[in-house]
Amino acid sequence: MTYSDDLIEDPKFYRDVTSKRFMAWIVDTILVLVLAVIIVPFTAFTALFFFPILYATIDFAYRTITLANRGSTFGMRLTAIEIRNDDGTPLDLGQALIHTVGYYVSWAIFPLQLLSVIFMCASARGQSLTDIALGTAAMNRRSLR
Repeated sequence: MTYSDDLIEDPKFYRDVTSKRFMAWIVDTILVLVLAVIIVPFTAFTALFFFPILYATIDFAYRTITLANRGSTFGMRLTAIEIRNDDGTPLDLGQALIHTVGYYVSWAIFPLQLLSVIFMCASARGQSLTDIALGTAAMNRRSLR
């Protein structure tokens, strides 16, 4: 059995990942909201007129950059999980970008988001729809070392 096979089959890598992802999502949402609110005064408050677009832009950049740099957002680091490929390697910039696009497509189309939540709750590896499509998974960070 190779290291890659261990990552796919060993349940310790995925224990409690779904609940950790939810907690990480809450932390990341609050962090991006705070960043967006801080930016508003620097736009002479005109950003209030397009706040959802400002929020989405900051969130998209935040998720892409943090996933590409360390394989996890700050919320994921707090909950000790990382997004990894099937072979255990972290995402590169292109994969992080595609993963973030998948996340946004899932949010934009409610049935896809519903499927993602069902997959995260029902699958052994806690993968979202985007994770399944890309061959990635959120894994417990300590288990990777």
